[in-house]
Amino acid sequence: MGKSAKIKKLKKKLQKLKARLAAAKTHTHAVAPLAPAAFPELPVIGGARFSSAKAGVKYPDRLDVMLAELQPGTTIAGVFTKSATRSAPVLDCQAKLGSDSSEGAAILVNAGNSNAFTGAAGDGSVDAITTQVAKALSVPKNRVYTASTGVIGVPLPHDKIVGRLDELKGTLVPDGLAGAAQAIRTTDTFAKGAKAEVKIDGRTVHIAGIAKGSGMIAPDMATMLVFIFTDARIDQTDLQSMLSELTETSFNSITVDSDTSTSDSVLLAATGASGVDVPKGNKAFKSALHDVMLDLAHQVVRDGEGATKFVEVRVTGAKSDTDARVHALAIANSPLVKTAIAGEDPNWGRVVMAIGKSGAYAERDKLSIRFGDVLVAENGWVSPHYREEDGAQYMTQEELVITVDLGVGGGASSVWTCDLTHGYIQINADYRS
Repeated sequence: MGKSAKIKKLKKKLQKLKARLAAAKTHTHAVAPLAPAAFPELPVIGGARFSSAKAGVKYPDRLDVMLAELQPGTTIAGVFTKSATRSAPVLDCQAKLGSDSSEGAAILVNAGNSNAFTGAAGDGSVDAITTQVAKALSVPKNRVYTASTGVIGVPLPHDKIVGRLDELKGTLVPDGLAGAAQAIRTTDTFAKGAKAEVKIDGRTVHIAGIAKGSGMIAPDMATMLVFIFTDARIDQTDLQSMLSELTETSFNSITVDSDTSTSDSVLLAATGASGVDVPKGNKAFKSALHDVMLDLAHQVVRDGEGATKFVEVRVTGAKSDTDARVHALAIANSPLVKTAIAGEDPNWGRVVMAIGKSGAYAERDKLSIRFGDVLVAENGWVSPHYREEDGAQYMTQEELVITVDLGVGGGASSVWTCDLTHGYIQINADYRS
């Protein structure tokens, strides 16, 4: 790379950094460079209505609360963070899963405050909100699910949310998912949505989902807030089994910063409004649901705080899939690997370091490393055919694939991550300011 090209590259990086630093100070972040071109046009899900409002939980004049009303017969499944300090809403949702689906249900979500590490006050806030939502929508209290995202350790001003219930109830509409997606954002730079449809016995079933996530993202279920809705009719046990299984190769296979949240939840609701029964283990529905889940998971990584690169880490040839996953996450979570990616530096030595520290089995002289199609290292050393300029050129792309073959077995795993930039530091340094 010539001197003029290097100067141009540095100027481009400086411009991006200045923009992100300015945005971080005002909590109004420029849309991430990896964002999709537009929010998708989501299908109407029969048996579900949505609304959103400005409650002023933390940020003034910004959508920050959403409500979903679900018809009687809706089955609900969920997966949640395994954090030992999980929030009051998470604990409440976990206790309610599997409740009688013959009556209606509701989901209320707020942004700006996670209602985590708030002691008895947190439980009181959940009780106040679920009680009032149950009354407003005439549904059982044990069928009202809540989720909260935002700052930890600050009591949730639930009166602000309860005060908007009449407005939320009065503005419920079948096509309100786009507004709901906006309302659940915190440091997200764009709303996240995904959809799919599938034919079952010649009849169409729709799936639509929204997600929130940008920072504090690491796989230990859930890593974010996600709400997925389908008009299919599915038994709750089958729905739960499917969600738990598919989570492993979607939401549990992404990481932005290796930090697992106290609050994160994924809820999947099947209203049954289409009248189409989904048999247990139906491959077509399962595949479509996984497509939606993986799409949302990838969007979270693309919106990683300060991110400029979307990275897939593929590990093959491990002793087992479990070992492959351990190695992949060690690479994806390494600050040294992630900062090298941010600097567009093909520093394969950092990948070697991450493999060595992971704790999973590896043999130095059997592994190989590729950046895209560029063979970087093999047989325990740099490849004799590798040219540094090829690696450097590949690293300038926005979407990257790092492949490691361990050469010791048939295990494989893929995870997705992003780079680590100055923007991430600034956003999080100012998060409570």
